[in-house]
Amino acid sequence: MPRLFPYSPAGWVRLAVGLACAGSAGAAEVPAGDAKAAVTARVDAEFPALEAIFHHLHANPELSFQEFETAALVAKELRALGLEVTEKVGNTGVVGVLRNGPGPTVLLRADMDGLPVKERTGLPWASRAVVRDLAGREQPAMHACGHDLHVTGLIGAARVLAAERSRWSGTLVCVAQPAEEIVAGARAMLRDGLYTRFPRPDFALALHVSSSRQAGEIGYVDGTPYASVSSVDIVVRGVGGHGSQPHTAKDPILLAAQIITALQGIVSREVKPGTPAVVTVGTIQGGTKRNIIPDEVRLELTLRSFDQKVMAQLVAAIRRICAGTAAAAGVPEDRLPVVTVSPESAPVTTNDSALVQRLAGVFRTWFGPERVTAASPSTGAEDFAEYGRTQPAVPIFIWSVGAADPVRYAAAARGGPSAPANHSPEAVFVADPTLRTSVASLAAAVLELAPRR
Repeated sequence: MPRLFPYSPAGWVRLAVGLACAGSAGAAEVPAGDAKAAVTARVDAEFPALEAIFHHLHANPELSFQEFETAALVAKELRALGLEVTEKVGNTGVVGVLRNGPGPTVLLRADMDGLPVKERTGLPWASRAVVRDLAGREQPAMHACGHDLHVTGLIGAARVLAAERSRWSGTLVCVAQPAEEIVAGARAMLRDGLYTRFPRPDFALALHVSSSRQAGEIGYVDGTPYASVSSVDIVVRGVGGHGSQPHTAKDPILLAAQIITALQGIVSREVKPGTPAVVTVGTIQGGTKRNIIPDEVRLELTLRSFDQKVMAQLVAAIRRICAGTAAAAGVPEDRLPVVTVSPESAPVTTNDSALVQRLAGVFRTWFGPERVTAASPSTGAEDFAEYGRTQPAVPIFIWSVGAADPVRYAAAARGGPSAPANHSPEAVFVADPTLRTSVASLAAAVLELAPRR
Protein backbone atom coordinates (compact mmCIF):
# COMPACT_ATOMS: atom_id res chain seq x y z
CA MET A 1 0.00 0.00 0.00
CA PRO A 2 1.52 3.37 -0.96
CA ARG A 3 2.50 5.76 1.81
CA LEU A 4 -0.13 8.39 2.45
CA PHE A 5 2.48 11.02 3.26
CA PRO A 6 5.17 11.77 0.68
CA TYR A 7 7.91 12.52 3.22
CA SER A 8 10.15 10.01 4.92
CA PRO A 9 10.42 10.22 8.74
CA ALA A 10 13.76 11.94 8.34
CA GLY A 11 12.17 14.32 5.87
CA TRP A 12 9.49 15.19 8.38
CA VAL A 13 12.14 16.01 10.95
CA ARG A 14 13.84 18.37 8.51
CA LEU A 15 10.50 19.90 7.54
CA ALA A 16 9.42 20.33 11.17
CA VAL A 17 12.69 21.89 12.22
CA GLY A 18 12.70 24.18 9.21
CA LEU A 19 9.15 25.34 9.75
CA ALA A 20 9.67 25.80 13.48
CA CYS A 21 12.79 27.85 12.90
CA ALA A 22 11.08 29.88 10.21
CA GLY A 23 8.16 30.59 12.53
CA SER A 24 10.39 31.53 15.44
CA ALA A 25 12.49 33.81 13.30
CA GLY A 26 9.38 35.57 12.00
CA ALA A 27 7.83 36.25 15.39
CA ALA A 28 8.12 39.82 16.58
CA GLU A 29 9.74 40.59 19.92
CA VAL A 30 7.03 41.35 22.48
CA PRO A 31 7.41 42.82 25.99
CA ALA A 32 7.68 40.17 28.67
CA GLY A 33 4.36 41.00 30.32
CA ASP A 34 2.17 40.98 27.21
CA ALA A 35 1.31 37.29 26.82
CA LYS A 36 -1.63 37.84 24.48
CA ALA A 37 0.44 39.94 22.07
CA ALA A 38 3.30 37.44 22.21
CA VAL A 39 1.04 34.49 21.43
CA THR A 40 -0.72 36.39 18.66
CA ALA A 41 2.61 37.30 17.04
CA ARG A 42 3.81 33.71 17.34
CA VAL A 43 0.58 32.34 15.82
CA ASP A 44 0.84 34.81 12.94
CA ALA A 45 4.38 33.69 12.24
CA GLU A 46 3.50 30.00 12.39
CA PHE A 47 0.22 30.20 10.50
CA PRO A 48 1.42 29.58 6.91
CA ALA A 49 3.27 26.42 7.95
CA LEU A 50 0.35 25.24 10.08
CA GLU A 51 -2.11 25.81 7.26
CA ALA A 52 0.09 23.67 4.99
CA ILE A 53 0.06 20.87 7.58
CA PHE A 54 -3.74 21.13 7.84
CA HIS A 55 -4.17 20.88 4.08
CA HIS A 56 -1.82 17.91 3.98
CA LEU A 57 -3.63 16.09 6.77
CA HIS A 58 -6.99 16.82 5.20
CA ALA A 59 -5.90 15.31 1.90
CA ASN A 60 -4.53 12.21 3.64
CA PRO A 61 -7.00 10.98 6.28
CA GLU A 62 -6.65 7.69 8.11
CA LEU A 63 -9.36 5.71 9.88
CA SER A 64 -9.63 4.70 13.53
CA PHE A 65 -6.61 2.83 14.92
CA GLN A 66 -5.02 3.11 11.46
CA GLU A 67 -3.51 6.59 12.00
CA PHE A 68 0.07 5.44 11.39
CA GLU A 69 1.30 8.28 9.19
CA THR A 70 -0.60 10.97 11.10
CA ALA A 71 0.94 9.72 14.34
CA ALA A 72 4.40 9.71 12.78
CA LEU A 73 3.92 13.32 11.66
CA VAL A 74 2.87 14.41 15.15
CA ALA A 75 5.76 12.56 16.78
CA LYS A 76 8.32 14.19 14.50
CA GLU A 77 6.82 17.63 14.98
CA LEU A 78 6.87 17.34 18.77
CA ARG A 79 10.39 15.89 18.87
CA ALA A 80 11.62 18.80 16.77
CA LEU A 81 10.35 21.12 19.51
CA GLY A 82 12.26 19.28 22.23
CA LEU A 83 9.39 17.29 23.75
CA GLU A 84 9.92 13.78 25.13
CA VAL A 85 7.87 11.71 22.70
CA THR A 86 6.45 8.21 23.11
CA GLU A 87 4.67 6.52 20.22
CA LYS A 88 2.22 3.59 20.02
CA VAL A 89 0.44 4.48 23.25
CA GLY A 90 -2.97 2.83 23.13
CA ASN A 91 -2.20 1.42 19.68
CA THR A 92 -1.39 4.46 17.50
CA GLY A 93 -1.47 7.25 20.09
CA VAL A 94 1.36 9.72 20.64
CA VAL A 95 2.33 11.42 23.91
CA GLY A 96 4.73 14.37 24.06
CA VAL A 97 5.94 15.80 27.37
CA LEU A 98 7.51 19.23 27.83
CA ARG A 99 8.86 19.79 31.35
CA ASN A 100 9.25 23.47 32.11
CA GLY A 101 9.95 23.78 35.80
CA PRO A 102 7.67 23.47 38.83
CA GLY A 103 3.95 23.93 38.46
CA PRO A 104 0.76 22.21 37.31
CA THR A 105 0.59 19.56 34.60
CA VAL A 106 -1.75 20.47 31.75
CA LEU A 107 -2.81 17.89 29.15
CA LEU A 108 -3.87 18.97 25.66
CA ARG A 109 -5.63 16.31 23.60
CA ALA A 110 -6.29 16.14 19.85
CA ASP A 111 -7.98 13.24 18.07
CA MET A 112 -6.46 12.00 14.81
CA ASP A 113 -8.91 9.73 12.95
CA GLY A 114 -11.00 10.47 9.91
CA LEU A 115 -14.30 8.95 8.79
CA PRO A 116 -15.29 6.45 6.09
CA VAL A 117 -16.88 9.22 4.01
CA LYS A 118 -16.28 10.06 0.34
CA GLU A 119 -15.53 13.78 0.20
CA ARG A 120 -17.63 16.01 -2.07
CA THR A 121 -16.31 19.49 -1.22
CA GLY A 122 -14.33 20.07 -4.43
CA LEU A 123 -11.54 21.77 -2.46
CA PRO A 124 -8.03 21.74 -3.94
CA TRP A 125 -6.89 19.79 -0.87
CA ALA A 126 -9.92 17.49 -0.78
CA SER A 127 -9.34 13.89 0.17
CA ARG A 128 -9.32 11.30 -2.59
CA ALA A 129 -7.98 8.65 -0.26
CA VAL A 130 -9.16 5.07 -0.24
CA VAL A 131 -7.78 3.28 2.81
CA ARG A 132 -8.26 0.10 4.79
CA ASP A 133 -10.35 0.03 7.93
CA LEU A 134 -9.79 -2.21 10.95
CA ALA A 135 -11.63 -5.06 9.23
CA GLY A 136 -9.37 -4.78 6.19
CA ARG A 137 -12.06 -3.33 3.94
CA GLU A 138 -11.21 -0.63 1.39
CA GLN A 139 -13.04 2.58 2.31
CA PRO A 140 -13.09 6.16 1.04
CA ALA A 141 -11.93 8.43 3.85
CA MET A 142 -12.39 12.08 4.78
CA HIS A 143 -11.68 14.37 7.70
CA ALA A 144 -15.39 15.19 7.89
CA CYS A 145 -15.25 16.01 11.61
CA GLY A 146 -12.28 18.38 11.66
CA HIS A 147 -9.77 16.16 13.41
CA ASP A 148 -7.14 17.39 10.97
CA LEU A 149 -7.64 20.85 12.46
CA HIS A 150 -7.43 19.40 15.97
CA VAL A 151 -4.07 17.78 15.22
CA THR A 152 -2.74 20.92 13.55
CA GLY A 153 -3.98 23.01 16.48
CA LEU A 154 -2.12 20.76 18.92
CA ILE A 155 1.08 21.09 16.90
CA GLY A 156 0.61 24.85 16.75
CA ALA A 157 -0.01 25.14 20.48
CA ALA A 158 3.10 23.06 21.18
CA ARG A 159 5.15 25.36 18.94
CA VAL A 160 3.85 28.48 20.64
CA LEU A 161 4.29 27.15 24.18
CA ALA A 162 7.76 25.77 23.46
CA ALA A 163 8.83 29.13 22.07
CA GLU A 164 7.18 31.10 24.90
CA ARG A 165 8.24 28.86 27.78
CA SER A 166 9.49 31.87 29.75
CA ARG A 167 5.83 32.83 30.22
CA TRP A 168 4.66 29.65 31.99
CA SER A 169 5.92 27.06 34.45
CA GLY A 170 4.87 23.44 34.80
CA THR A 171 4.53 20.41 32.54
CA LEU A 172 2.77 20.23 29.20
CA VAL A 173 1.46 16.84 28.01
CA CYS A 174 0.43 16.76 24.34
CA VAL A 175 -1.76 13.79 23.43
CA ALA A 176 -2.57 12.77 19.85
CA GLN A 177 -5.34 10.26 20.37
CA PRO A 178 -6.55 7.60 17.95
CA ALA A 179 -10.05 6.24 17.33
CA GLU A 180 -12.32 8.94 18.72
CA GLU A 181 -14.84 8.22 15.98
CA ILE A 182 -15.40 4.73 17.39
CA VAL A 183 -15.12 6.10 20.97
CA ALA A 184 -12.31 3.66 21.77
CA GLY A 185 -9.07 5.64 21.64
CA ALA A 186 -9.27 7.42 25.00
CA ARG A 187 -9.88 4.17 26.87
CA ALA A 188 -7.06 2.51 24.93
CA MET A 189 -4.57 5.21 25.90
CA LEU A 190 -5.66 5.25 29.54
CA ARG A 191 -5.40 1.44 29.73
CA ASP A 192 -1.92 1.75 28.27
CA GLY A 193 -0.79 3.97 31.13
CA LEU A 194 -1.49 7.52 29.98
CA TYR A 195 -1.94 8.62 33.60
CA THR A 196 0.73 6.34 35.08
CA ARG A 197 3.57 6.18 32.56
CA PHE A 198 3.43 9.93 31.98
CA PRO A 199 2.86 12.92 34.28
CA ARG A 200 -0.71 12.77 35.60
CA PRO A 201 -2.49 15.97 34.60
CA ASP A 202 -3.99 18.49 36.97
CA PHE A 203 -6.16 19.63 34.07
CA ALA A 204 -7.15 17.98 30.76
CA LEU A 205 -8.22 20.23 27.87
CA ALA A 206 -9.50 19.74 24.33
CA LEU A 207 -11.44 21.58 21.68
CA HIS A 208 -13.71 20.51 18.85
CA VAL A 209 -14.27 22.46 15.66
CA SER A 210 -17.71 22.87 14.14
CA SER A 211 -18.51 23.43 10.47
CA SER A 212 -21.90 24.87 11.46
CA ARG A 213 -20.53 27.56 13.83
CA GLN A 214 -18.97 30.73 12.37
CA ALA A 215 -15.20 30.43 12.03
CA GLY A 216 -13.26 31.86 14.95
CA GLU A 217 -16.12 31.87 17.46
CA ILE A 218 -15.78 29.95 20.73
CA GLY A 219 -18.67 28.17 22.38
CA TYR A 220 -18.58 26.56 25.80
CA VAL A 221 -20.94 24.62 28.04
CA ASP A 222 -20.75 24.87 31.82
CA GLY A 223 -21.93 21.35 32.56
CA THR A 224 -22.56 18.65 29.98
CA PRO A 225 -21.53 19.58 26.43
CA TYR A 226 -21.91 16.06 24.96
CA ALA A 227 -24.31 13.19 25.50
CA SER A 228 -23.49 9.60 26.24
CA VAL A 229 -23.59 7.17 23.32
CA SER A 230 -24.47 3.50 23.24
CA SER A 231 -23.90 1.55 20.04
CA VAL A 232 -26.40 -1.28 19.66
CA ASP A 233 -26.23 -4.16 17.19
CA ILE A 234 -29.35 -6.17 16.38
CA VAL A 235 -29.35 -9.48 14.51
CA VAL A 236 -32.90 -10.08 13.31
CA ARG A 237 -33.14 -13.82 12.69
CA GLY A 238 -35.76 -15.51 10.58
CA VAL A 239 -36.25 -18.68 8.57
CA GLY A 240 -34.94 -18.43 5.02
CA GLY A 241 -36.73 -19.60 1.93
CA HIS A 242 -37.70 -18.93 -1.68
CA GLY A 243 -39.04 -15.50 -2.52
CA SER A 244 -41.94 -17.06 -4.41
CA GLN A 245 -43.08 -18.99 -1.32
CA PRO A 246 -42.98 -16.56 1.62
CA HIS A 247 -45.50 -18.66 3.55
CA THR A 248 -42.81 -21.32 4.04
CA ALA A 249 -40.37 -18.83 5.63
CA LYS A 250 -40.15 -16.23 8.38
CA ASP A 251 -38.96 -13.12 6.56
CA PRO A 252 -36.35 -11.20 8.62
CA ILE A 253 -36.44 -8.26 6.18
CA LEU A 254 -40.13 -7.63 6.87
CA LEU A 255 -39.49 -8.20 10.56
CA ALA A 256 -36.56 -5.73 10.55
CA ALA A 257 -38.77 -3.12 8.87
CA GLN A 258 -41.44 -3.59 11.54
CA ILE A 259 -38.83 -3.32 14.31
CA ILE A 260 -37.34 -0.14 12.82
CA THR A 261 -40.79 1.45 12.67
CA ALA A 262 -41.59 0.41 16.23
CA LEU A 263 -38.29 1.80 17.54
CA GLN A 264 -39.37 5.28 16.48
CA GLY A 265 -42.00 5.24 19.22
CA ILE A 266 -39.53 4.84 22.07
CA VAL A 267 -38.54 8.50 22.37
CA SER A 268 -41.96 9.89 21.42
CA ARG A 269 -44.04 7.56 23.62
CA GLU A 270 -41.84 6.05 26.34
CA VAL A 271 -39.40 8.80 27.33
CA LYS A 272 -40.74 11.67 29.43
CA PRO A 273 -41.47 14.68 27.17
CA GLY A 274 -38.63 17.19 27.23
CA THR A 275 -36.02 14.57 28.10
CA PRO A 276 -33.26 14.52 25.46
CA ALA A 277 -32.89 11.10 23.84
CA VAL A 278 -32.06 9.76 20.38
CA VAL A 279 -32.59 6.35 18.78
CA THR A 280 -31.18 6.20 15.24
CA VAL A 281 -30.87 3.15 12.99
CA GLY A 282 -27.73 3.85 10.98
CA THR A 283 -27.36 0.70 8.89
CA ILE A 284 -29.51 -2.20 7.70
CA GLN A 285 -27.88 -5.11 5.90
CA GLY A 286 -29.56 -8.27 4.72
CA GLY A 287 -30.20 -10.48 1.74
CA THR A 288 -28.14 -11.56 -1.24
CA LYS A 289 -30.63 -11.91 -4.13
CA ARG A 290 -34.09 -10.65 -4.99
CA ASN A 291 -35.76 -14.08 -4.94
CA ILE A 292 -34.18 -15.36 -1.72
CA ILE A 293 -35.63 -14.75 1.75
CA PRO A 294 -32.51 -14.55 3.93
CA ASP A 295 -31.93 -16.08 7.34
CA GLU A 296 -31.02 -12.80 9.04
CA VAL A 297 -30.78 -9.03 8.81
CA ARG A 298 -28.32 -6.90 10.76
CA LEU A 299 -29.07 -3.44 12.14
CA GLU A 300 -26.66 -0.95 13.72
CA LEU A 301 -28.06 1.74 16.01
CA THR A 302 -26.70 4.74 17.86
CA LEU A 303 -28.41 5.89 21.06
CA ARG A 304 -27.85 9.25 22.77
CA SER A 305 -28.84 10.51 26.21
CA PHE A 306 -27.67 12.84 28.97
CA ASP A 307 -28.82 10.45 31.70
CA GLN A 308 -27.63 6.87 32.23
CA LYS A 309 -31.07 5.87 33.55
CA VAL A 310 -32.63 7.09 30.30
CA MET A 311 -29.99 5.19 28.34
CA ALA A 312 -30.85 2.00 30.23
CA GLN A 313 -34.53 2.66 29.46
CA LEU A 314 -33.74 2.96 25.72
CA VAL A 315 -31.79 -0.30 25.65
CA ALA A 316 -34.48 -2.16 27.60
CA ALA A 317 -37.19 -0.88 25.25
CA ILE A 318 -35.19 -2.01 22.21
CA ARG A 319 -34.81 -5.50 23.65
CA ARG A 320 -38.53 -5.69 24.44
CA ILE A 321 -39.64 -4.44 21.01
CA CYS A 322 -37.31 -6.81 19.15
CA ALA A 323 -38.40 -9.88 21.11
CA GLY A 324 -42.10 -8.96 21.07
CA THR A 325 -42.25 -8.14 17.37
CA ALA A 326 -40.48 -11.37 16.44
CA ALA A 327 -42.69 -13.46 18.73
CA ALA A 328 -45.82 -11.86 17.24
CA ALA A 329 -44.60 -12.85 13.78
CA GLY A 330 -44.27 -16.47 14.88
CA VAL A 331 -40.47 -16.61 14.96
CA PRO A 332 -39.36 -19.61 17.04
CA GLU A 333 -38.02 -18.76 20.49
CA ASP A 334 -34.55 -20.00 19.56
CA ARG A 335 -34.53 -17.56 16.60
CA LEU A 336 -35.55 -14.37 18.43
CA PRO A 337 -33.42 -11.26 17.65
CA VAL A 338 -30.05 -10.90 19.35
CA VAL A 339 -29.49 -7.41 20.81
CA THR A 340 -25.92 -6.47 21.80
CA VAL A 341 -24.55 -3.23 23.24
CA SER A 342 -21.17 -2.92 21.50
CA PRO A 343 -17.93 -1.51 22.96
CA GLU A 344 -18.41 1.58 20.74
CA SER A 345 -20.02 3.42 23.65
CA ALA A 346 -19.03 6.42 25.76
CA PRO A 347 -20.34 8.16 28.88
CA VAL A 348 -21.70 11.68 29.22
CA THR A 349 -19.00 14.36 28.94
CA THR A 350 -19.12 16.73 31.91
CA ASN A 351 -16.97 19.86 32.01
CA ASP A 352 -15.59 20.97 35.36
CA SER A 353 -17.58 24.09 36.27
CA ALA A 354 -14.77 25.97 38.02
CA LEU A 355 -12.42 25.28 35.13
CA VAL A 356 -15.02 26.40 32.57
CA GLN A 357 -15.65 29.69 34.35
CA ARG A 358 -11.95 30.36 34.76
CA LEU A 359 -11.03 29.73 31.13
CA ALA A 360 -14.17 31.24 29.62
CA GLY A 361 -13.17 34.47 31.31
CA VAL A 362 -9.70 34.22 29.82
CA PHE A 363 -11.15 33.56 26.36
CA ARG A 364 -13.44 36.58 26.60
CA THR A 365 -10.44 38.74 27.50
CA TRP A 366 -8.33 37.37 24.65
CA PHE A 367 -10.94 37.14 21.88
CA GLY A 368 -13.66 39.56 22.95
CA PRO A 369 -17.03 38.76 24.56
CA GLU A 370 -18.79 38.81 21.19
CA ARG A 371 -16.74 35.80 20.04
CA VAL A 372 -17.05 33.75 23.24
CA THR A 373 -20.55 32.61 24.17
CA ALA A 374 -22.31 29.92 26.18
CA ALA A 375 -23.55 27.11 23.95
CA SER A 376 -26.28 24.49 24.19
CA PRO A 377 -25.44 20.85 24.93
CA SER A 378 -25.09 18.60 21.90
CA THR A 379 -26.38 15.06 21.48
CA GLY A 380 -23.06 14.30 19.84
CA ALA A 381 -20.72 12.17 21.94
CA GLU A 382 -17.03 12.45 22.82
CA ASP A 383 -14.70 9.91 24.38
CA PHE A 384 -12.79 12.86 25.88
CA ALA A 385 -15.16 12.17 28.78
CA GLU A 386 -12.88 9.28 29.78
CA TYR A 387 -10.05 11.66 30.71
CA GLY A 388 -12.13 12.93 33.63
CA ARG A 389 -13.36 9.56 34.92
CA THR A 390 -10.11 8.00 36.20
CA GLN A 391 -10.02 8.36 39.98
CA PRO A 392 -9.04 10.67 41.48
CA ALA A 393 -10.96 12.65 38.88
CA VAL A 394 -9.09 15.10 36.66
CA PRO A 395 -10.95 18.37 35.88
CA ILE A 396 -11.69 18.46 32.15
CA PHE A 397 -12.90 21.12 29.74
CA ILE A 398 -13.69 20.76 26.04
CA TRP A 399 -14.87 23.80 24.10
CA SER A 400 -16.05 24.44 20.56
CA VAL A 401 -14.32 26.51 17.87
CA GLY A 402 -16.34 27.57 14.85
CA ALA A 403 -14.98 26.59 11.43
CA ALA A 404 -17.77 27.62 9.03
CA ASP A 405 -17.08 30.03 6.16
CA PRO A 406 -18.29 33.44 7.45
CA VAL A 407 -19.92 34.30 4.10
CA ARG A 408 -21.83 31.03 3.95
CA TYR A 409 -22.69 31.28 7.64
CA ALA A 410 -24.11 34.78 7.17
CA ALA A 411 -26.14 33.62 4.16
CA ALA A 412 -27.61 30.80 6.25
CA ALA A 413 -28.52 33.29 8.99
CA ARG A 414 -30.48 35.25 6.36
CA GLY A 415 -32.52 32.17 5.50
CA GLY A 416 -30.23 30.54 2.96
CA PRO A 417 -29.14 26.89 3.06
CA SER A 418 -27.38 25.80 6.23
CA ALA A 419 -23.68 25.09 6.16
CA PRO A 420 -23.10 21.31 6.01
CA ALA A 421 -22.55 19.94 9.48
CA ASN A 422 -19.72 17.76 10.77
CA HIS A 423 -19.72 14.25 9.22
CA SER A 424 -21.24 15.55 5.98
CA PRO A 425 -19.29 14.72 2.78
CA GLU A 426 -19.69 18.42 1.94
CA ALA A 427 -18.46 19.80 5.28
CA VAL A 428 -15.91 22.58 4.76
CA PHE A 429 -13.63 23.70 7.60
CA VAL A 430 -12.07 27.14 7.14
CA ALA A 431 -8.45 27.32 8.29
CA ASP A 432 -8.40 31.05 8.99
CA PRO A 433 -9.38 32.13 11.62
CA THR A 434 -10.25 28.65 12.93
CA LEU A 435 -6.62 27.56 13.31
CA ARG A 436 -5.55 30.85 14.81
CA THR A 437 -8.34 30.65 17.38
CA SER A 438 -7.65 26.99 18.15
CA VAL A 439 -3.93 27.51 18.73
CA ALA A 440 -4.36 30.73 20.66
CA SER A 441 -7.11 29.36 22.91
CA LEU A 442 -5.07 26.27 23.79
CA ALA A 443 -2.01 28.43 24.51
CA ALA A 444 -4.06 30.94 26.52
CA ALA A 445 -5.47 28.12 28.64
CA VAL A 446 -2.03 26.75 29.48
CA LEU A 447 -0.67 30.21 30.30
CA GLU A 448 -3.61 30.74 32.66
CA LEU A 449 -3.38 27.34 34.37
CA ALA A 450 0.42 27.16 34.62
CA PRO A 451 1.60 30.76 35.06
CA ARG A 452 5.18 31.79 35.68
CA ARG A 453 5.33 32.92 39.32
